[in-house]
Amino acid sequence: MSIIIKPIVTEKVTKESEVLNRFGFVVNKKANKVEIKKAIEAAYGVTILSVNTMNVRPDRTTKYTKSGLISGKTNAIKKAIVQVQDGETIDFYNNI
Repeated sequence: MSIIIKPIVTEKVTKESEVLNRFGFVVNKKANKVEIKKAIEAAYGVTILSVNTMNVRPDRTTKYTKSGLISGKTNAIKKAIVQVQDGETIDFYNNI
C-alpha cells in the first residue's frame, strides 16, 4: 500500500511551507496519522512534529447539453498537512 500519492503544490501550501514550515500531501484514504508520519519521515529524511488530515468530499456537477442532462463527480481524496521541525525542509522537485 503506497501511503504518499503526491505532494500538493498550490499557492496556499507554498506560502505555509515558507512561513510556518508546513507541507501538504495527497495520501491514501485508509492511511492514519502514524502511518503518514512514518512514510514522510522515511521518504524525505525529516522530523515531523504534527500531522493534520482531512477528507475531501467529491464534487458533483450537472451539465445541460444537446444530448440531455449529464451528471458526474470528482474523486474523493485525503489530504495531510505535516509540520516539519525548524531548520528542516522538504524539496519536492529533487525527490519526485
